[in-house]
Amino acid sequence: MTHAYETLLVERVDDHVLLLTLNRPAAANAMNTRMGEELMDLFERFQLDSDGVRAIVVTGAGDKTFCAGGDLKERNGMSDAQWLRQHAMFERMLRAIIACPIPVIGAINGAAYGGGCEIAAALDFAYAADNARFALTEVTLGIMPGAGGTQNLPRAMGERRAKEVILTGLPFTAAEACDWGLVNRVLPQAELLEAALAIARRIAGNAPISVRQAKQSISRGMQMSLADGLAFEIECYNRMVSTEDRLEGIRAFNEKRKPQFRGV
Repeated sequence: MTHAYETLLVERVDDHVLLLTLNRPAAANAMNTRMGEELMDLFERFQLDSDGVRAIVVTGAGDKTFCAGGDLKERNGMSDAQWLRQHAMFERMLRAIIACPIPVIGAINGAAYGGGCEIAAALDFAYAADNARFALTEVTLGIMPGAGGTQNLPRAMGERRAKEVILTGLPFTAAEACDWGLVNRVLPQAELLEAALAIARRIAGNAPISVRQAKQSISRGMQMSLADGLAFEIECYNRMVSTEDRLEGIRAFNEKRKPQFRGV
């Protein structure tokens, strides 16, 4: 992806791994209209063309904040119509992240509040720095989470824990986020990004059609009954039987070498 953005840094760290940095450090990487539009644009592009990218890591600029949520300075004085229009775009942005066919991994490098926490919850999985903190503070501001927070948090940490977090607006630590299922690992700040990139490279080394189909099977299957999910899983599985990558995987295993997957 060569498109230039104002609020995002998009870096191809190797042939198949993309590093996406939320880049408004002077505003604690808060999400203004421009950032929302640019995230929406980037992830909707990936629904049309992967451009060879097989895994994406998302982090924030600096070492204190992942994303402070919606930019309340920009929102100050907005009319109801302006607020609703902006929020409709934020909703579309979150749906584009969730619908991305490529695995999206979080490197939560600091505070993830409000919409920042909702972005973290929308990713496929996430690692967090040990200084990271999370919160959904919307009810303290006269609103409520509206970018997937009331849906993704219960799915990650369970209904009762999510209700406690959302209804109080209280922050919680990276260790608690890991214990409750919102993040997968907690690491020292200095080790976080490389750990996330290493796992992204591991994913990118696997057969891309297999990874895409497995992600889709999990994500959509979670919304189905078990019987429907099992049927959907086989539909996803059958998509790989006729691929060249399946043949390459078997050849490589028998020849005792690393497979060279091409996504075909």
